[in-house]
Amino acid sequence: MSEKKLPLPYSDLEKITETFPTPFHLYDEAAMSENARSFLDAFSWNQEFKQYFAVKATPSPFIIKLLSDIGFGADCSSLAELALSEKCGLAGDELMFSSNDTPAEEFAKARELGAIINLDDISHIDYLQECCGLPQLISFRYNPGNLREGNIIIGEPKEAKYGFTRPQIFDALKICMRRGVKRFGLHTMVASNELDADFFLETAKMMFELAVEVKKELDISVEFLNLGGGIGIPYQPEDKAVDLHDLGRRIKEMYDQFIVPAHLHPMKICMECGRVITGPYGYLVSRVLHKKETYKKYVGLDSSMADLMRPAIYEAYHHITVANKQHEESTETYDVTGSLCENNDKFAVNRKLPRIEVGDLLVIHDTGAHGHAMGFNYNGKLRSAELLLRPDGEVKQIRRAETLDDYFATLNFDDLAEFQTRTDAESAQKTQQV
Repeated sequence: MSEKKLPLPYSDLEKITETFPTPFHLYDEAAMSENARSFLDAFSWNQEFKQYFAVKATPSPFIIKLLSDIGFGADCSSLAELALSEKCGLAGDELMFSSNDTPAEEFAKARELGAIINLDDISHIDYLQECCGLPQLISFRYNPGNLREGNIIIGEPKEAKYGFTRPQIFDALKICMRRGVKRFGLHTMVASNELDADFFLETAKMMFELAVEVKKELDISVEFLNLGGGIGIPYQPEDKAVDLHDLGRRIKEMYDQFIVPAHLHPMKICMECGRVITGPYGYLVSRVLHKKETYKKYVGLDSSMADLMRPAIYEAYHHITVANKQHEESTETYDVTGSLCENNDKFAVNRKLPRIEVGDLLVIHDTGAHGHAMGFNYNGKLRSAELLLRPDGEVKQIRRAETLDDYFATLNFDDLAEFQTRTDAESAQKTQQV
């Protein structure tokens, strides 16, 4: 069971709203830090183990810096994520660049920073060489196809757009060797938000066996294996979290079984988790604006799926606490909604909650990853602020809420009058012709 607790008493949350109006995402720094250190400890048996935080999960410089100070690198998949990580002081093998359908400027930036480039397709070898040259260390993303089942969220590998086939992995290694590349890594990612630890053990076995086969066939000692991410979190109270220390111990047993006898030890093991690092320690805090009763009972919040889209697009469960009624019995059934002009703009459907009134403060749990990061501006919705709860109780704004000026900043209003004048003239000319 996963107990869903608030990071602060209700009275303290209300006090925060006096300075920072709802809605906002609140992140618990102390809990994130403790969890990150525990994650590294679970894999400390591998002397060079490196966890690259998936920047896409929570692209905040404060969180990236917090984790890098603990020993994390950054897993990036775009130019912006590379630049953000650079601003946090990360470079070289602290960065893993894994992208797909990649523009030349993004490869160039990764090369400039000395990031480890993890190629997604065999054709990208020529593309990378032409745009900025091949590095001395290069990695390939492996898609096992029919040889491996994906989980329900990420789908079957054979249907995924990512990665090399098994024969392409060997062809790519040969091509790069002929072109002077000396060092290699292998990567895979076949799960997302998975709570079955055996899934990750099977993935490790698959990659260990691949490294051994590469050694036998090509006499290449792969420098590192990136086992990907995808470790899930217990969104529902009845879910059980993955025991990371037990998983680390079992992967070590498999490492000793496959890697050590093949004379590939020591081999660096990497991972690129995001959700399991920060997810449980983020909270979307929102105020009840309206109540509505038609064919169902609805509770309308001052946030929307622009602030948290997972429930709408994945039908994902996020636990909800009525902060000022935590100890009251859940006697009512509501759909909890936002104000977007889309019927799927719902945080919960048929959710049992205490009786809710306008003005109540609701906290939506587990938004510390893929929450604010997946926000958008459809319907002209402005994205909410992000706050960091410091260990001493201070609350620091790490991203302000968007304003109308932000929303309009990229629009061209300067030439609007000229455009209207020309349009009116063209309309008048057509009228005369008629």
